[in-house]
Formats: sequence, structure tokens, C-alpha cells
Amino acid sequence: MTATPFKLFNPYLSRKRKSHMEIALNAGKALPKALSKANKDAAKEQGFEGKSGQILILRDKEGAPKSILAGVSKDAGTYDDGAKIYAAIKNAFSAETLDKTSFTFTGKGVERLYIGWGWAAYKFDTYKKDKPEEPAKAPALLLPKDIDKSRIKTFVESVCLIRDLVNIPANDMGPDELEDATKYLCDTHDIKTLKIIKDKALLTQNFPMIHAVGRGSARRPRLLDFTWGNAKHPLLTLIGKGVCFDTGGLDIKPSSFMLTMKKDMGGAAHVLALAHMIMSLKLPVRLRVLIPAVENAISGEAFRPSDILHSRKGSTVEVGNTDAEGRLVLADALTYATEEEPELIIDFATLTGAARIALGHDLPALFATDNKAARAIQDNSAKPEIDDPVWNLPLWAPYKKELKSPLADISSTGGKAGAITAALFLQHFTQLEGKKAPEWIHMDVFSWEEKGNPSRPKGGADSGMRTIFDYLEKRYI
Repeated sequence: MTATPFKLFNPYLSRKRKSHMEIALNAGKALPKALSKANKDAAKEQGFEGKSGQILILRDKEGAPKSILAGVSKDAGTYDDGAKIYAAIKNAFSAETLDKTSFTFTGKGVERLYIGWGWAAYKFDTYKKDKPEEPAKAPALLLPKDIDKSRIKTFVESVCLIRDLVNIPANDMGPDELEDATKYLCDTHDIKTLKIIKDKALLTQNFPMIHAVGRGSARRPRLLDFTWGNAKHPLLTLIGKGVCFDTGGLDIKPSSFMLTMKKDMGGAAHVLALAHMIMSLKLPVRLRVLIPAVENAISGEAFRPSDILHSRKGSTVEVGNTDAEGRLVLADALTYATEEEPELIIDFATLTGAARIALGHDLPALFATDNKAARAIQDNSAKPEIDDPVWNLPLWAPYKKELKSPLADISSTGGKAGAITAALFLQHFTQLEGKKAPEWIHMDVFSWEEKGNPSRPKGGADSGMRTIFDYLEKRYI
């Protein structure tokens, strides 16, 4: 390996620097009456209207910068406001000034500004020999005493953990390194329960489809499994698709589609980040995390279209397309999770192009067995305090017929409604004879930002993770 594959990103200062500036907020066009004439004149010259992301540097009688007035879209600001203010301050001051200056926001209920600032401060330059900027040359924010520091840091760490894990190229983020990332998170939270089922042990311990998908790669497949929390609390199981690179297998992807396939372990990244949020903020749950970690490679050992695979559930599966491999590894993990009869299973996966065709890159697809919960999650997701929209698609039972196979119990593909039939395929493996079917939420996510903006740079990105955390927090606290 040539680079550190993961970290918990923390851009905040613990103490003031030699120079310190407070950032006051201005929501709307009216300037504060207390502003001096010189500062009002400066606002007019600079076109400051209090719009989101605009800043006005307020100066003392000698003309030295004293504080900052920042435009926000709402009284307490949004995540995006915080990111824009970071970018504006970075552009307004020299590296020399930033090196010796700390900043802090004034006002109540401004946690979202601190979080948005932290997201904007993220840079992925691990592989650059000449760093474009040193951390000291970027705006540095001081967390005041009267703010929930743990929550702010956790939101920033979790989102940036997803970015790091997805941005790292597949040569440095295979099943071994995804295992290392999981160990790192376990060590961070003093977890001693990590269990690793690897290579041929997947066959002897009855995870045949995880093994089938990963057997074509020299980087051996495995299932990562750990638990955290009080055994008396409700059991919540998270499952993340950990396909560290997806060639498409023998149904090989076009080269243009393969360019971003390092992100095919984005589901696993989301689950590790969500687990970090749950553990850091101490939700009262018994948490279990399952990550099938594989590489879908092409070799003489690769599985083939039309192969019939055995599954942990016992159902036989006819392979419709080897590029639909994520649902196969998730199926064995879902069966394994259901055997323990958890109260709730949530999986994250970069599963289907059909979800992207239906909803675009920015809007993850949500499927849930509890329709009331699904509607509530969707409705809450767009609120300013969450600002992480998701869209509910149906588990439309009549489409199950599209998954019929003349040769096996079920086909891995079928039908035009590809996101829905993929979800129905997964649901099949949560329904076990003699076991209560758990409540289940399936997130079909993109894990990638195509264009980029101050709070969300181009590259690896969170999709729906904060919305699901909000749902869990409301449900269990």
C-alpha cells in the first residue's frame, strides 16, 4: 500500500490563535443598524446584500479587520451556508493571515454552520506529492464551549470517512484494506468482537454466493462481522455492499462505466460511517454490522452468466448477469442477519443503474417494508435540519414474477423496473422459514458527487446516511 487508506477527519481548533475573528450572521438585505458608516460604505462598494455565502470584513477605526458579517439563507444558517462562508473566507484572506487567525460563529443554534464548514474543509490530496495547500493555510474554526462538540465532530468525521474510503483507488482499497478500515473503526470504539470469515471458510460456513462473486479475484473474499452495545437493547443490523472494484465480471462493463467503480464499496463506507455515528452519539441499540467484502474480477475462476448458485437461505439462484453481483453478496448477508431475528435491518448498496435513471445521481432510492416509516423518512429528509433527501420507491409485489427462473428457485435479474426487482430479490432473502421477517430498509445509493460544490466536493459522497441516522435517533431515543 502506498497511502493511509482512512482517517477520521477533524478540522477544528481547540484554542484561539494569535488573531481571532467572530462571524456574525445576516439573513436578508437589511444591514445591522450598529454598523459604522465606513463599514456600511464598504458593504455598498462590495455589493454585500446578506445573501448566502457573502461576507463583509468589518474593520476597526484603524482599518484593521476586526470581525466578519456573513450572509445566510436562514437565521441560524444551513450546512450549505457554513460551507460557502468557509470558501468566501478562504478567498478573502492571504495564507499568512489565515495561518495566524482563528474564527468562530456567534449566535444560538448554529451547529449546522460548523458542520458545513467542516465538510468544506475536507480535501483528498493523499496521492499528491506537492500538496496544494497545507492545513494551516486554510480557514480554521474554533468550537466554543457552549456547543455540542461531539455531535459536530461526529457528523463531519462520518461524512468525510465515506469520502475517504470511496475516493481511495481500488489498488489501495481492496478487501484487505476494507477489513483494515473496519478494524480501525472497531479499535476507535474499543470493539473486540470483529469476526472475519475469509476465502474457503465462506464455503464451510455456508456463504456460497459471497464466495462465488469474489473467487475470481486474487484478493480473497470475506465477510466482516462485529457487534456493539448493550445486549438488552433492540437489535439493529447494518449491512453494506463491499464490492471494492466491479469490472462487471464476464458481463464486462464498458470502460467509461468502469472509471468510477472504485465507489462500488460505497455501501460498506456508508455503513461504517453510520455505525460511527450510532456509537459516537451512543444510541441505545445493540448494533451489528455485516460487510461482505469482495472484488468482482475476471479470471478463469470467475462466475458466469447462467450459472446456478446455491445460497445461504437454500434457494438456488440463476445468474442473469455477472454485473448484478452486489445483490448476490448482500443476499447471503441478509439471510445471516435474519437468522438472529433483529428488530430492524438496514442495508446500503450502490446497487442499480436503474435507480439512477429513475431518480438521478443526487437522490437515493429508499425501499422499506414499513410504508409509514418510509413516508416519514422521505418527508423528514428534505427538512433544513437534515438536508439529505431520499425518495421512497415501492416493493411492488406483482413484479416478483419477473424474477422467475425455469431452472432455479429465483433469477438474480429480470424486468424493466430494475431498482424494484433488485429490491424484491433482496427481500426474498429476509424471509426465512420459522423466522419472523424483520423490518427492513434498503438504500440504493450512488455514493458519488458528479459536479461538486463547497459542502460536497466532486468524488466520494454520502447519500441518505444522515437521513437514516435521524430516523434511528428519533426511533430509539
